[in-house]
Amino acid sequence: MIFQKTPIEGVYVIEPELKKDSRGYFTRLFCKEEFKTAGIDFDAVQISKSFTKEKGTLRGLHFQREPKWEQKVVQCTRGSVYNVVADVRKKSPTFGKWFGIELNESNRKMVYTPKGFVNGCQTLSDNSELLYWIGEYYVLELTAGIRYDDPTLNIIWPYPPFALSEKDKELPFLKETQDNLYTGELLS
Repeated sequence: MIFQKTPIEGVYVIEPELKKDSRGYFTRLFCKEEFKTAGIDFDAVQISKSFTKEKGTLRGLHFQREPKWEQKVVQCTRGSVYNVVADVRKKSPTFGKWFGIELNESNRKMVYTPKGFVNGCQTLSDNSELLYWIGEYYVLELTAGIRYDDPTLNIIWPYPPFALSEKDKELPFLKETQDNLYTGELLS
């Protein structure tokens, strides 16, 4: 695996290395040892998948509050999405900054998101699927989020979102959710 740093400390783009032959290819998607060598302490405790039917649909920006803040790796296995991670770590010098990248079935890239970040995506094609390796167990009572159009984050999405869940439409702005933000150590 190839780990590429992004402009935000702790967020990585990961490219699987394909071992090709006449049959196709084989690749490793996760290896705790390789993550550790890259400086990332990550244990996946669950793997989830999402499917989105329509291009332009937006999901997020989601997170799980402390003490169960999630780390995650996201990969698009079908179609194409624009994936965004935004830093909401109160003590971070990059608080409020975001990073976006196209993930698709052709480039096979993944994004590692450490604790203290929100995550969202907008589909760039119909019938898109995402896999999520998650480093914390899901706790419904701790789920939270920030509005996709938050003026503090000022994320530039590829399309005006036409499909949002009712839950995502009602998420608070960053300034309204300060008590829910990550206050832990700035670890990757």
